[in-house]
Amino acid sequence: MRIVLVHYHLRRGGVTSVLLNQAGALAQAGVELLLLAGEAPEKDPGFPFTLVEALSYDRPGQFPAEHAAPAENAASASAEKRAEALALAILRAMEERWGEAADVVHVHNPLIQKNRLLIPALKILLGRGIRLFLQNHDLAEDFRPDVYMGGAEYPENCHYGVINSRDYFYLHHAGLRGEGLHLIPNEVSPLKALPSPERIRYLYPVRAIRRKNIGEALLLSVFIPSGRTVAFTLPPSEKDAAHYRRWVDFAAELGLPVEFELGLKYSLPELLGSAVCALSTSVKEGFGFSFLEPWTAGRGLVGRRIDYVCRDFEEDGLRFDGLYSSLEIPSDYIFTGGLRKKMEDAMKGIYRSFGMEAPPHLKQMITDDLGDRSSVDFGRLDEEIQESIIRVIDANPTVRRDVVRANPFLERLGDYEADEGLIEANRKVIAEKYGRERIVKILLEIYRSVMEDPVKQKILKPTLLDLYLDPLRLSLVGMSYG
Repeated sequence: MRIVLVHYHLRRGGVTSVLLNQAGALAQAGVELLLLAGEAPEKDPGFPFTLVEALSYDRPGQFPAEHAAPAENAASASAEKRAEALALAILRAMEERWGEAADVVHVHNPLIQKNRLLIPALKILLGRGIRLFLQNHDLAEDFRPDVYMGGAEYPENCHYGVINSRDYFYLHHAGLRGEGLHLIPNEVSPLKALPSPERIRYLYPVRAIRRKNIGEALLLSVFIPSGRTVAFTLPPSEKDAAHYRRWVDFAAELGLPVEFELGLKYSLPELLGSAVCALSTSVKEGFGFSFLEPWTAGRGLVGRRIDYVCRDFEEDGLRFDGLYSSLEIPSDYIFTGGLRKKMEDAMKGIYRSFGMEAPPHLKQMITDDLGDRSSVDFGRLDEEIQESIIRVIDANPTVRRDVVRANPFLERLGDYEADEGLIEANRKVIAEKYGRERIVKILLEIYRSVMEDPVKQKILKPTLLDLYLDPLRLSLVGMSYG
């Protein structure tokens, strides 16, 4: 079997790690591989690799109309020629490797607008009989208008893959058939914790981007014992730098027990060694490595549960006893009128960015939702409101008691002790369900299906948008807008 794995780049990051793990698993299974990317990796990936520069992210100003597909803008002819050149470059790379096309071309994250030539190039490849498997780690319809492709239709009559059951359900209802839509979990590589003389950190091992809900981790720091800290490993990219710097300055101002950027000083095994447990307050994930990896290093997990992610893991036998589904703040401490206006404006901006009109009942829907509640989940708020709540909790014992009464788990946070039996049980499930042996088996089954079972199917983009854009699911820190 000959497989091509395609991505925009092979720089360090989540999708790159998944792709390289897949390559390692497939190579062990005797599959012939070729990796294609638009940017050369920092070091030898260890597998045959061809640089196809036209696969890289779009450059600023490359396309005149920001949200138009290449076929719809003034540079249509030029864009079509470049898309054809990209398709030919992919074909040429396969022919130079094998003298013919691969059995399957497996493309990672093609439905987000990082390269506007990719979708038309994939359509050209389909027209030439190339069998495609399009694996989606992120979907623009999930509150991400910044990477939405506007009027460009997604490729038809090819196989698609997703990494969680919610995305599977939505894409199925938006037109994809069961035989042409595949759920493929990611391989989880075991982590290691080095011995440490003390365990003092609630370790949040992430790049501190906005959707990781940094303010909530700072709120939790108010409830941990003296001598312990909430610790972040890495700073965010430039896109989220302003939000991040605000939290760094805020933590310093209040003297919160929080450490930032420890991953620039220490290795992850060292930090895991010093961890009481791992922490996650994220409001949005694709696969959810942060819910699995800590157990492999012998560390438990506390923090926010993401239901659509954790449900998949629990069906495989994992338990998450230290997670909460929401962190409720009594409405008395929130100016709900201001929050309603922020949510309404945010949703209008999101709809506008998607080229849609906001539904006429939007304001009433948000008003009814907030008005029916005696409390609001902290994870739905923006940084400004989150900051004001942390200030009053930190300064006012009465408010603190009210918040603890609404969230009893906060009182237990400082008493956390590792459940070694649970850690070992989860570790075994992860090794069995998300280890290399099972993942390569799933991959090979998918490839055989792509090769042997042609499909006729199409994604209905308006339906997909309607499924994802639920105003009652809006988290102001979880959106890629504003």
